[in-house]
Amino acid sequence: MKTFVEFELTKEFRDRFQEALDQRDSQFIRQSLEDVNPADITALLYEFNSEESKFTLDILAPDIRAQIIKDLDSETRKNFLKIYGPSELSPIINLMDSDDAADILNELPVKTSEEVLAGLDAELRNQVIDLLRYDENVAGGLMAKELIKARNNWTVVQCVEEIRKQAETVTKFYTVFVVDEQDKLLGKVSLQDIVISDAHKLVADIYEPDVVSVETYTPDTEVVEIMKKYDLESVPVVNVTGQLVGRITIDDILDVMTEQADEDRQLMSGITEDVEEDDTIWKNTRARLPWLLIGVLGGMLSARFMGLFEAELAQVTALAFFVPLIQATGGNVGIQSSSLIVQSLASPGFVLEGLGQRLLKVLFVALLNAFFLATIVFGANYMVFGNYNLSLIVSVSLFSVVVFASLVGTLTPLILDRFGFNPAVASGPFITTINDLLGLTVYFLTVNVLL
Repeated sequence: MKTFVEFELTKEFRDRFQEALDQRDSQFIRQSLEDVNPADITALLYEFNSEESKFTLDILAPDIRAQIIKDLDSETRKNFLKIYGPSELSPIINLMDSDDAADILNELPVKTSEEVLAGLDAELRNQVIDLLRYDENVAGGLMAKELIKARNNWTVVQCVEEIRKQAETVTKFYTVFVVDEQDKLLGKVSLQDIVISDAHKLVADIYEPDVVSVETYTPDTEVVEIMKKYDLESVPVVNVTGQLVGRITIDDILDVMTEQADEDRQLMSGITEDVEEDDTIWKNTRARLPWLLIGVLGGMLSARFMGLFEAELAQVTALAFFVPLIQATGGNVGIQSSSLIVQSLASPGFVLEGLGQRLLKVLFVALLNAFFLATIVFGANYMVFGNYNLSLIVSVSLFSVVVFASLVGTLTPLILDRFGFNPAVASGPFITTINDLLGLTVYFLTVNVLL
């Protein structure tokens, strides 16, 4: 196994590397990157334009070049590969696993993709053609065709020999899948069991029949949950007839989980599209504007609502001082509650575990938090203003807002999820805007009752 040197991207190194690129100093580039991990080289290349990055990659070994291109994020890679011709791409993609090759071909223009496909080795080409039939968001689109399989009627000796042959095209494997003569999945056998078993034993005598598998049409989110639930490093993929057609490994699932987390994070931040910092100004604006408009509309409604209570504010001007406190606390409580529910909704058994009991727990937590906050605010206000009625109004309002905001923050994601919407949209500007209006309503209704 190759050992890589520790690499730190400093400004000095970046400037020196830029100088080498400007001078087309191949020797410096080759020597400085010779023992650097491909992942570190990928991070370095983000600092330079496509032409400079291509010049660097052309100097590196073909397998390193393939690894770096595979590791680029999808949008960057799509733009980067525009400067490559089909004859340059085919040798690179030939060094990749079938699932990575299919992902890249999906990102290329149709004409380029077909030309690259024609230049691939026959076996890889057939595997990729098979994978391109599937949508990228299902198990068939995630799986790789490379795997280790054994017939149930083989002896352990035959199995070992076949593993040696098949392992030449499989970079990583964690288990051996057992199939019958029609390639139907029967189970799995660990490498340890193969090694310690008698050489003349049949695979049928040592394999485990209970194997977790997924169908080609299984959604990627469900595959994630299955692998997390059963703590799997890889999962076999079968077609509608039960034949073994591929496998999904943990690194593929990590990619899906990262994409899901990014999507939820952006939705929670009020960003409606998948955008990066270096996307166009218009795309960034378009992604952020809708929820900002909702926030502005909520602010205008809040201002109009406060205008309805102008007489009360004129009577006790100190009431206006506490509007930010009420709104901010309600927004924070709502976001806390919705974030916890969104996290819990990732578990398929969430609702089945007893929704009523969970809501009751949320209510008790809200009541306890509301009591402590209201008590602290009452004491602080009374010490500062010396006005019992004002302190009571603010404290009662705060107590009510914390309870209502907590319930709204809990129920909103559940309702959105029930109607098929991503509940993550509840954990950002949506909840904040609702709770701003809710806080003002509760506050001024309390003013009317107690003033």
